[in-house]
Amino acid sequence: MRTKSRVIGGVLAVTLFTQLAACGTLFYPDRRGQIEGKIDPVVAALNAIGILFFVIPGLIAFGIDFATGAIYLPGGQTAQVDPQELQQLVDADGNVDPAKLKALIDAQTGHSLPLDDPRLIQHSGSAEQLAAYGLRPAA
Repeated sequence: MRTKSRVIGGVLAVTLFTQLAACGTLFYPDRRGQIEGKIDPVVAALNAIGILFFVIPGLIAFGIDFATGAIYLPGGQTAQVDPQELQQLVDADGNVDPAKLKALIDAQTGHSLPLDDPRLIQHSGSAEQLAAYGLRPAA
Protein backbone atom coordinates (compact mmCIF):
# COMPACT_ATOMS: atom_id res chain seq x y z
CA MET A 1 0.00 0.00 0.00
CA ARG A 2 2.84 2.36 0.83
CA THR A 3 4.47 1.78 -2.57
CA LYS A 4 1.24 2.70 -4.34
CA SER A 5 1.00 6.04 -2.56
CA ARG A 6 4.65 6.79 -3.36
CA VAL A 7 4.06 6.06 -7.04
CA ILE A 8 0.99 8.31 -7.11
CA GLY A 9 2.91 11.05 -5.30
CA GLY A 10 5.84 10.71 -7.68
CA VAL A 11 3.60 10.89 -10.74
CA LEU A 12 1.89 13.97 -9.32
CA ALA A 13 5.23 15.64 -8.56
CA VAL A 14 6.56 14.93 -12.05
CA THR A 15 3.35 16.24 -13.61
CA LEU A 16 3.55 19.49 -11.64
CA PHE A 17 7.26 19.85 -12.44
CA THR A 18 6.68 19.48 -16.17
CA GLN A 19 4.05 22.21 -16.04
CA LEU A 20 6.65 24.58 -14.57
CA ALA A 21 9.41 23.49 -16.93
CA ALA A 22 8.07 25.48 -19.90
CA CYS A 23 9.93 28.77 -19.90
CA GLY A 24 7.52 30.67 -22.15
CA THR A 25 4.52 29.59 -20.13
CA LEU A 26 6.27 30.55 -16.92
CA PHE A 27 7.71 33.92 -18.02
CA TYR A 28 4.96 35.09 -20.41
CA PRO A 29 1.58 33.72 -19.29
CA ASP A 30 -0.19 36.44 -21.27
CA ARG A 31 1.03 34.85 -24.53
CA ARG A 32 -0.85 31.60 -23.99
CA GLY A 33 -3.50 30.85 -26.57
CA GLN A 34 -1.63 32.11 -29.63
CA ILE A 35 -1.81 29.88 -32.66
CA GLU A 36 1.07 31.14 -34.76
CA GLY A 37 3.66 33.87 -35.08
CA LYS A 38 7.38 34.42 -34.88
CA ILE A 39 9.19 32.28 -32.35
CA ASP A 40 10.67 34.22 -29.45
CA PRO A 41 14.42 33.49 -29.52
CA VAL A 42 14.77 34.04 -25.77
CA VAL A 43 12.17 31.41 -24.90
CA ALA A 44 13.59 29.02 -27.50
CA ALA A 45 17.12 29.48 -26.09
CA LEU A 46 15.96 28.86 -22.52
CA ASN A 47 14.13 25.72 -23.60
CA ALA A 48 17.27 24.62 -25.50
CA ILE A 49 19.33 25.08 -22.35
CA GLY A 50 16.84 22.76 -20.68
CA ILE A 51 17.56 20.18 -23.38
CA LEU A 52 21.32 20.52 -22.82
CA PHE A 53 21.10 19.79 -19.12
CA PHE A 54 18.01 17.61 -18.88
CA VAL A 55 16.81 16.14 -22.17
CA ILE A 56 13.33 15.02 -21.21
CA PRO A 57 12.25 18.19 -19.30
CA GLY A 58 13.70 20.35 -22.10
CA LEU A 59 11.66 18.50 -24.71
CA ILE A 60 8.59 18.75 -22.50
CA ALA A 61 9.21 22.50 -22.13
CA PHE A 62 9.30 22.89 -25.92
CA GLY A 63 6.15 20.81 -26.23
CA ILE A 64 4.28 22.81 -23.61
CA ASP A 65 5.37 26.15 -25.07
CA PHE A 66 4.30 25.14 -28.58
CA ALA A 67 1.04 23.64 -27.32
CA THR A 68 0.10 26.72 -25.31
CA GLY A 69 1.46 29.20 -27.87
CA ALA A 70 3.67 30.90 -25.28
CA ILE A 71 6.77 30.45 -27.45
CA TYR A 72 5.45 32.91 -30.06
CA LEU A 73 6.11 36.62 -29.91
CA PRO A 74 2.97 38.72 -29.36
CA GLY A 75 1.22 39.88 -32.50
CA GLY A 76 1.74 43.40 -33.77
CA GLN A 77 -1.14 45.31 -32.27
CA THR A 78 -1.65 48.93 -33.13
CA ALA A 79 -4.09 51.56 -31.99
CA GLN A 80 -4.71 55.07 -33.15
CA VAL A 81 -6.12 58.09 -31.36
CA ASP A 82 -7.73 61.02 -33.13
CA PRO A 83 -5.28 63.97 -33.30
CA GLN A 84 -8.10 66.39 -32.41
CA GLU A 85 -8.56 64.61 -29.09
CA LEU A 86 -4.81 64.72 -28.47
CA GLN A 87 -4.75 68.48 -29.01
CA GLN A 88 -7.25 68.88 -26.16
CA LEU A 89 -4.65 67.42 -23.78
CA VAL A 90 -2.08 70.17 -24.47
CA ASP A 91 -2.27 73.25 -22.27
CA ALA A 92 -1.31 76.82 -23.21
CA ASP A 93 2.36 76.20 -22.36
CA GLY A 94 2.54 73.16 -24.66
CA ASN A 95 2.69 70.63 -21.83
CA VAL A 96 0.65 67.43 -21.85
CA ASP A 97 -1.36 66.49 -18.77
CA PRO A 98 -0.33 62.87 -17.96
CA ALA A 99 -3.58 62.05 -16.14
CA LYS A 100 -5.72 63.14 -19.09
CA LEU A 101 -3.41 61.31 -21.51
CA LYS A 102 -3.69 58.12 -19.46
CA ALA A 103 -7.49 58.42 -19.37
CA LEU A 104 -7.66 59.01 -23.13
CA ILE A 105 -5.42 56.03 -23.95
CA ASP A 106 -7.41 53.82 -21.60
CA ALA A 107 -10.72 54.92 -23.14
CA GLN A 108 -9.57 54.58 -26.76
CA THR A 109 -7.46 51.42 -26.61
CA GLY A 110 -8.55 49.62 -23.45
CA HIS A 111 -4.95 49.47 -22.19
CA SER A 112 -3.98 51.14 -18.93
CA LEU A 113 -0.45 52.49 -19.19
CA PRO A 114 1.60 53.34 -16.09
CA LEU A 115 2.18 57.01 -17.02
CA ASP A 116 2.40 57.98 -13.35
CA ASP A 117 5.20 55.50 -12.65
CA PRO A 118 8.25 57.31 -11.19
CA ARG A 119 10.56 55.16 -13.32
CA LEU A 120 9.02 56.55 -16.52
CA ILE A 121 11.56 58.47 -18.58
CA GLN A 122 10.09 61.39 -20.50
CA HIS A 123 11.88 62.98 -23.40
CA SER A 124 11.15 66.39 -24.83
CA GLY A 125 11.74 67.12 -28.47
CA SER A 126 11.91 70.09 -30.76
CA ALA A 127 10.53 71.08 -34.13
CA GLU A 128 13.94 70.41 -35.68
CA GLN A 129 13.90 66.82 -34.47
CA LEU A 130 10.44 66.29 -35.93
CA ALA A 131 11.55 67.81 -39.23
CA ALA A 132 14.49 65.39 -39.32
CA TYR A 133 11.96 62.52 -39.36
CA GLY A 134 9.77 64.24 -41.93
CA LEU A 135 7.06 65.12 -39.40
CA ARG A 136 5.28 68.41 -38.82
CA PRO A 137 4.50 69.72 -35.33
CA ALA A 138 0.72 69.76 -35.10
CA ALA A 139 0.06 70.50 -31.42
